[in-house]
Amino acid sequence: MRRKGFTIRLSNNYWLKRFQQSFLSKWRLLPLLDRWLLGELIPPLLFAIAAFTVVSLSVGVMFDLVRQIVESGLSAQIALQVLILRLPGFLVISFPMAMLMATLLAYSRLSANSELKALRSVGVSTNRIIAPALSLALLITGLTFIFNDSIVPQANRNAELILNRSIGKAVATEIGEDIIYSRKGLITDSLTDKKRRGLTHLFYAWKFKNDEMKEITMVDFSRLGFTQLVVAKTATWNEVQGMWDFRNGKIVTLSSDGTSNTAEFERYLYPLDQGPTRIAELPTDANDMTVLEAFRAERLYTETGNIKEARRMQVRIQEKFTLPMACLVFGLIGSSLGAKPNTRTSRSQGFGISVVLILVYYVLSFSFSSLGVKGTLSPVVAAWTPVVISILGGSVLLKQASN
Repeated sequence: MRRKGFTIRLSNNYWLKRFQQSFLSKWRLLPLLDRWLLGELIPPLLFAIAAFTVVSLSVGVMFDLVRQIVESGLSAQIALQVLILRLPGFLVISFPMAMLMATLLAYSRLSANSELKALRSVGVSTNRIIAPALSLALLITGLTFIFNDSIVPQANRNAELILNRSIGKAVATEIGEDIIYSRKGLITDSLTDKKRRGLTHLFYAWKFKNDEMKEITMVDFSRLGFTQLVVAKTATWNEVQGMWDFRNGKIVTLSSDGTSNTAEFERYLYPLDQGPTRIAELPTDANDMTVLEAFRAERLYTETGNIKEARRMQVRIQEKFTLPMACLVFGLIGSSLGAKPNTRTSRSQGFGISVVLILVYYVLSFSFSSLGVKGTLSPVVAAWTPVVISILGGSVLLKQASN
């Protein structure tokens, strides 16, 4: 056993040394100027990531977990697990902000120490000076996208599941609440037998739990002149017959002449598609979806005629890409501001300036996002306009720093 363990340790040390040697060899391939500037950028970047993550995590999760420990008897171990699972979501938020603060602090210090002036005196342009910052920002942009698409959705779901189980909420098998499903198709005129397209069904369920819809109300508009209302306690999808199995309810049929008929039932099979189940399985928050899941959700909303939700999902899909791009935007703005001649910014000042710029950017993003969801702007324009405006602003700042 000792010999085996010794062999494993030797193997681990071997691969670790190989990785270090590979990294160092690639690092040495970089020009000396880039290595020096990256060495100035990475420490404040790590500091800013830690600072923004701790602040946002404390406000967003930690205080709530402490309250759960005191009021609901949540164990400290479970609280720690939830905190760790929530961490990737707050890291994604911290990366762009940290990029802004790191570039602003690093370049303003170099400018205050006249090191940037020395570089310019030997013919190094401002564009060349901030190139390492933009390269690092591009790397963090890719990292943010990977985190936001691959890690954050699953981590958030697991955190919610662990938290609800630990405080006694029976939601492990509960998939959705307030399920609304609309279906468009052919509406038949019972008098002339003519058909036209329109809304044929409107389905609502209070909750979907254990593969069962609860407290269902469904309105059938498929026959012109007749409106059928189905109210049931529960409903399940009958896979064999391809129908919905309604239980313990009643059917109310309203005709255009004002008459109505009511019939109660214990079981009623109805030929509606599986759309309500697919709607219920969607995460309620687009942030808990991957890009592929968001595309599937958008397609489902479009197929069911829910144009508003489809448009909202289209905007959220674009924001899956614009959120990581904020790293590049803030890297450009921060390095351009910091590289201006005779700039001196302390950490406290850098933090304050970063907060103001971040606030302006996200207010701009929220405003355009709302216009996109409302339909005033197309989803692409709504999501990418703040990025374009910010890049143009950063370019102006860079031009000023070059003069």
